[in-house]
Order: sequence, then C-alpha cells, then structure tokens
Amino acid sequence: MTTADGRAEEVAENKPIDILLVEPNPGDTRLFTESFKEASITNRIYAVSDGESALDFVHQRGEYTNVPRPDIVLLDPQLPGTSGTDVLSELNDEPALRDISVVILTSSDEEEDIVKSHGLDADTYIQKPVATEEFVGFVQSVEDFWFTIVRRDADE
Repeated sequence: MTTADGRAEEVAENKPIDILLVEPNPGDTRLFTESFKEASITNRIYAVSDGESALDFVHQRGEYTNVPRPDIVLLDPQLPGTSGTDVLSELNDEPALRDISVVILTSSDEEEDIVKSHGLDADTYIQKPVATEEFVGFVQSVEDFWFTIVRRDADE
C-alpha cells in the first residue's frame, strides 16, 4: 500500500531482499554471490547446494532455524538428491511458503519446458549466465523482477 506522499513504496524498495540461491556448482555460486554483492540492489544472499538444504532453509529448520525466510528463491532445477522440481512443488503446495517468489535458473528453453511438464510453474524463468560478464545482466534481471513484484504488491 502506498501513502499519499509515496512513502510506503519507498520503504518497500529500500527493504533488504533476502535471496536464497540454490545452486549445485560452487563456481557458479561464487559468481552469483560476488555479482549480487557488487550490484546496487539492497540484498542479503544465502546459498545452498542441494534441494534438501533448500527445503530446510525455507522451513527454517535444522542449521537454518535462525535465518530469515527468503523473499526470492533462485532455483536450479538440476540438483543432487531432492530435485529442483521437488523443491518447487513443495513451495507451491505449502500455504506458508507460497508467497516466496521463485525464479527458475535455466540453461535452456528445454529446462523450462521440463519444469512446466511436471505441472509446476515458477514466478519467472531466467537463463543462467554462462560467461562472467553476463552475470551483470543476470543481476539486473533479478532486480527488475523484484521491483516489479514489490511495486505490484504495494499498489494492491
């Protein structure tokens, strides 16, 4: 909701964004976290490397009891153990978790189709950067997505 002078939207935009990155590749995790830290958006990024840890994080259980519930989950569908589609399914099925925005990190259009073929849908799909210089554009895509969500929610 926005006040007459626009203050609520300003507060919403300045609130730190809690981002959970679910990425099995340590090199990509490093590039993601460094790119977000260098970006101009206000955020806190947390990273886990598998689906079970992602579920523990969003449920705030085990070693993750004192972490904030993420605003956005950046989810690689190809995870060891509990798959990305299983994580997305649980996020969609649990009423307490449905308000978490999910961005599926795809390496191709085929991965998006595979996720959708399971009857699941994320908030958006973003192609995973391949080259280091592409990470800047990726961070901008996530920032644009987030501010679209914040503005939409603030206007409702």
